[in-house]
Amino acid sequence: MSKNKEIQDQTLKIPKVILITAKLFVAISPKLATKFTAKLFTTPIKHKIPKREFHMDKESVQEIVFVPSINKEIVVYHYGKSEKKILLVHGWSGRGTQLVKIADELLNLGYSTISFDAPAHGKSKGNSSIMIEFIASILELEKQFGPFEFAIGHSLGGMSILNAIREKLKIRKVVIIGSGDIIQDIIDDFIKKLELNPEIGIKLREHFEKKYGVEMNYYSASNAAKEVLIPVLIIHDENDVDVNVKVAYNIKENLNISELMITKNLGHRKILGNTEVIKRIVEFIKE
Repeated sequence: MSKNKEIQDQTLKIPKVILITAKLFVAISPKLATKFTAKLFTTPIKHKIPKREFHMDKESVQEIVFVPSINKEIVVYHYGKSEKKILLVHGWSGRGTQLVKIADELLNLGYSTISFDAPAHGKSKGNSSIMIEFIASILELEKQFGPFEFAIGHSLGGMSILNAIREKLKIRKVVIIGSGDIIQDIIDDFIKKLELNPEIGIKLREHFEKKYGVEMNYYSASNAAKEVLIPVLIIHDENDVDVNVKVAYNIKENLNISELMITKNLGHRKILGNTEVIKRIVEFIKE
């Protein structure tokens, strides 16, 4: 299998039955189509834990934590016993053990990690979630188990950490890997994958803004980045088909103190286990 084919295969495929249903709703009623796409957009896919994560799952102390601000429970993983703690945040359709290779190296450095299954992800209950709930979970974990020295986030997890810092999460440095950025771009990409008219994407954003009472652009990573004063290491693959590499440059432009690492042929997920990536994270933490 070629590198490009391998990277393409990492992206999430939408089943044909969903594509047909979405188009049917559009034909019947734009309002129904908006509700249907909103449900799809906020429903993560739960994947089985792969073998490479088994030991972290087994060796972690796990507990259920209630997050009052969203009235939901999350499963939290305590990995390692050091008082020096690092927060790990997975991306959409991820889980608390997904950054296992990074976590293992952090334990070797003398840290412990705290991670979690966001609402409706991994072992956490529920069927739907949204970034607002990721942010709320991060802030609750800081309250209960902090302070954290550093935070590392993948994809939506990276966006969530930047937003949490704006909402007073206290850490010394942050690493974001394959982070998304502009909310409308994320919605538009989702609508494109559903093979629907771009107008549905605008209606979807308006639906969320009405529901949550805030402009969705407020949560864009580059917007939150303007208020992040600590050093940030941005890692992104130039062949990431889920999140275009241009996003990394845009986030960097809006940060106060930042470094950028661009990788090749790792895509959106394999980047998490890459030796050079983990080595750079370790160097950044040690600096």
